[in-house]
Amino acid sequence: MPRETGGPSSGWWAYLEDRICEQVDADVLRDRPLSAVRTVWEALRPLGVGLHEAERVVHARYEALGDRVQRTPPDPLDLASLAARVAALPGSVAAVEAFWDGDTVHDWFVLLVAVMDPPDGESHLATVYHRPDSSPPGAAAAKAGRALAGHLGVPFHFASPDVPDDEAPRWRAVRRPEEGPCAQSDG
Repeated sequence: MPRETGGPSSGWWAYLEDRICEQVDADVLRDRPLSAVRTVWEALRPLGVGLHEAERVVHARYEALGDRVQRTPPDPLDLASLAARVAALPGSVAAVEAFWDGDTVHDWFVLLVAVMDPPDGESHLATVYHRPDSSPPGAAAAKAGRALAGHLGVPFHFASPDVPDDEAPRWRAVRRPEEGPCAQSDG
């Protein structure tokens, strides 16, 4: 009996061994898309399948398994939760930033991060996906980011809140250069 294809773009599904299909479906049902994509890609790479096509296979499995997928709850965006995450970070927060990213499993989503000074770098605070029962990811991330930045007394940066753009300039690229050391006064 032919195996269920899982959707129109998943023709490669039929090339996978049963044990690989079971592993992929187990990852999809637990909402672990990256693990599922890695498994598909590693199994089909000898046939010339690229990463993008492996993502399509997994996306088709998400569609085929539908409501059976145990979706990961969204990251909390309330001020108390975000402030608690920031409090656990090493160093000081220079800014709060939101920016777009995306993949074929989740489509576009927004990452909310604390830009650190020092140590230089950034710390993930939340990933905001499109959810049918909530605000668009850009609006939700902007609201949460502005609230957190205001609470911390640091700038908030979101170069493209209304339109997904993963090439929009990041905060460190657009912030004004330091004006140099300031003379301190005693009075």
